[in-house]
Amino acid sequence: MLDKLKIRLQYLLPKQGLTSLAGWFASKHAGSITQLAIKLFAKVYKVDMKEAQNSEFSAYRSFNEFFVRPLKSDVRPIIAGENTLAQPADGAVSQFGRINDDQIFQAKGHYYSTEALLAGNYLLAEHFRGGEFITTYLSPRDYHRVHMPCDGVLTEMIYVPGDLFSVNPLTAANVPNLFARNERLICVFNTEFGRMVQILVGATIVGSIETVWSGCVNNTREGIIKRWVYPDKGAEDAVCLKKGQEMGRFKLGSTVINLFEADKITFNSALMPGYATRMGELLAEAKHPIAQTEFETTKLVQE
Repeated sequence: MLDKLKIRLQYLLPKQGLTSLAGWFASKHAGSITQLAIKLFAKVYKVDMKEAQNSEFSAYRSFNEFFVRPLKSDVRPIIAGENTLAQPADGAVSQFGRINDDQIFQAKGHYYSTEALLAGNYLLAEHFRGGEFITTYLSPRDYHRVHMPCDGVLTEMIYVPGDLFSVNPLTAANVPNLFARNERLICVFNTEFGRMVQILVGATIVGSIETVWSGCVNNTREGIIKRWVYPDKGAEDAVCLKKGQEMGRFKLGSTVINLFEADKITFNSALMPGYATRMGELLAEAKHPIAQTEFETTKLVQE
């Protein structure tokens, strides 16, 4: 009964308004009020500060600064090897596996299409027919920076406006096409493992989605799809990222979805729904050994 009420509220609540209000508050330097909010949040969600670069709450002037706190440099080692892919985020596996034709498994009784997830881009969706996907849920207590599973060169970025349903196991099991209807940022990369998509999915009270190369992409929420195309590797403005390098962040939590082409990777055999992920640990391995490829990284300023 309680779960039904929660789902009903998801449809009735003014999610855009709540999200704007939360984003406004989270960005404010409100002194003691900010400190109180941070401490209460950390207590309620049992946030582990021991791994943070700065473990003192007083170091964070705004809730956003606290929420995207960087970790100490040695607490998330990146899996070595040219034939391995690293977990992109701390969180938990929601679902993973094969894309059946163009259908992605959301939860029991619920599927959505790759084409819908990719905002109707059927040409891009065709690359992932019969491929692999993994959905990683980031809870409020998790580290909220998202990193690269492998070396990659960004080819395009697509911002898709949409709903702002909460993204968690309950809504995944009860809201049809959840990930294909929510706001999201689609980042397409060329990699040693074929084309890869990494999608940052928005949700209720997610104040902003940011990337290291473009900053905040949804600060205005104009309600229109936006697309950016990037030059190939070797060009002056190319965006080339190394495995384990930060690529984006959420200001308040949500979900990351990765898509891989068919016959390119084999997921870590330990993975299962609910599996706790740690950025940098083994996500998958190349299905067929690959020759080492050098990806030169651009100089990116990170906080």
